[in-house]
Amino acid sequence: MNESLSLPSPAPAIRPYGLALSHQARAMIKGQRPRCLWLTGFSGAGKSTLANALELYLHQYGLHTFLLDGDNVRSGLCRDLGMGDSCRRENIRRMAEVARLMVDAGLIVIVAAISPFRAERDAARRLFAPEDFIEVHVSTSLQVCARRDPKGLYQAVREGRINNFTGVDSPYEAPLSAECRIDTEALELPEACQQLAALLLKK
Repeated sequence: MNESLSLPSPAPAIRPYGLALSHQARAMIKGQRPRCLWLTGFSGAGKSTLANALELYLHQYGLHTFLLDGDNVRSGLCRDLGMGDSCRRENIRRMAEVARLMVDAGLIVIVAAISPFRAERDAARRLFAPEDFIEVHVSTSLQVCARRDPKGLYQAVREGRINNFTGVDSPYEAPLSAECRIDTEALELPEACQQLAALLLKK
């Protein structure tokens, strides 16, 4: 059964304050174009490995970045959320809002999260200016991910110790028009990093 999650609307007295310093000014002082690169795919597809390698690659060139990894965010900001559909949606909403704030701060933000539902990824995209949100489908097949099973999660699913697992008993909606697709079984990590860096640094 899916968990219910009711979010209150903002109170009438809450009115966003207009900040004097623009996000363009913050980006200019860093000498880069801030963007959000969003990696989506099955557990075990290689999202975190790819995101971590990409951040190191960009750091070598003096770029200011931050990596929002799904498990890391669930360990803190989203530790109150379960794994039902409504909680998954709220998890992605929070990650998207944090990513938007970081892009406003002038950073290049890399998000690595299963983010199984198309509607939530599309909602995340709408938070950003056109071309400042890059969706990457880490399209490694479910069979390969289950064979890798780096965290032992697929084994736990087979043993009945985990429910609501994406790709098994919870759906995954693949992107329809991602800017990039990367199969980590077919593409070596350095080449994948170069491909994603080229997308991020494209004017």
